[in-house]
Amino acid sequence: MYPPELVKPMREDLTNIGFSELFSAQDVSDALAKEGTTLVVVNSVCGCAAANARPGARISLQNTKTPDQLVTVFAGVDFEAVDAARAQMVPFPPSSPSMALFKNGELVHMLERHHIEGRSADLIAENLKGAYDEYC
Repeated sequence: MYPPELVKPMREDLTNIGFSELFSAQDVSDALAKEGTTLVVVNSVCGCAAANARPGARISLQNTKTPDQLVTVFAGVDFEAVDAARAQMVPFPPSSPSMALFKNGELVHMLERHHIEGRSADLIAENLKGAYDEYC
């Protein structure tokens, strides 16, 4: 488990722009049970989360259509919530960082780590914006 003081600024990269943190399996179930669209970001301490994933998520929200709900779980910290979120992302293998868009609790779009690592934040944002335009 990572020390809280290490992950605090990484959490705040998302919570400061409107993401709610999920800490338990019940939090994940409750979030995905809500009607509408939900973006789930599996946050991480890795460099591609800092350079690409979190900035990409932020930039993606500069779109006409955006998800109704923004939530995040933190890999290596929020074990129960991460496991519950990943269980909803099957058939995709666990990866972090990753991002999943759900509509009425159903997975409709997925960005795995290999879609994030080595890609610019702008490219990630464009991918998400396309999903928002289609599903939100």
